[in-house]
Amino acid sequence: MAQITASLVKELREKTGAGMMDCKKALSEVDGDLEAAIDWLRKSGLAAAAKKASRVAAEGLVAVNAAGTSGAAIEINAETDFVARNADFQSFVSSVAGIALDKGNDTDAILSADFGDGATVQDTLNNLIATIGENMNLRRSESISVSSGVVSSYVHNATAPGLGRIAVLVGLESTGDAAVLEGVGKQLAMHVAAASPRWATIDEVDQEELERERTILTDQAKDSGKPEEIIAKMVEGRLRKFYEEAVLIEQTSVIDGESKISKVLEQAGKDAGAPVTLKGFVRYVLGEGVEKEESDFAAEVAAAAQS
Repeated sequence: MAQITASLVKELREKTGAGMMDCKKALSEVDGDLEAAIDWLRKSGLAAAAKKASRVAAEGLVAVNAAGTSGAAIEINAETDFVARNADFQSFVSSVAGIALDKGNDTDAILSADFGDGATVQDTLNNLIATIGENMNLRRSESISVSSGVVSSYVHNATAPGLGRIAVLVGLESTGDAAVLEGVGKQLAMHVAAASPRWATIDEVDQEELERERTILTDQAKDSGKPEEIIAKMVEGRLRKFYEEAVLIEQTSVIDGESKISKVLEQAGKDAGAPVTLKGFVRYVLGEGVEKEESDFAAEVAAAAQS
């Protein structure tokens, strides 16, 4: 039996992006034949995907694809940030973001969509799971469209065009000059990435959460011992602060540090020659809300070397 050297395992991992232990097993199964090991990893697709499905995937990439009056954002997770640097994974995520332009928020429709060569998105994802050796999943997708105007995008610290750890879409409804709208949309998308608003307008604020905030602020104000009418004014003033922190239209632009976003849109309407309305936004942060497992990578490498 051929000796499975560390350099051979490293070469297979570089060629396939597969996990260390999977590379070692593949080489052992085919007596050290590198090309046969690549085929072995690919053929293990469905079994590998099923085995890895229970492992926490909170890394990977978020992506946006905007084209004219529509845009889509997706998140595809993997187990380690190593995968985000894999060219095959990046290409896959980028392609799925393009498919999401047509399928919108329906992840099931995206997964069952044609990916080419007779394979669906799910089939292709299963093959990636086999070759890269990590659990992966299409976690979420969201789209924005406007009847006229633009949907602008921004990715903070992009890993590749349209791919990264924070991705934003902003929809602006307007019949005004498209070039002006695109410039303003890009600035707003950058602002959203930095300021992390929760809602686009005050009307969109969750009423249950608003009432809970009002109750807390009222109880705090009552401690001042002031008359009821003064307390009511104090609460409304503090709610304005809440809106300024959580509602996009009420925030102060991080671009100039002075203008309220509502004023930015008002000026944009003058520059574009027609009123500009904020239709909505999407802000995806990689792994947001996923409970992550702590792991000792050095211990994992040591264990792999000893096995």
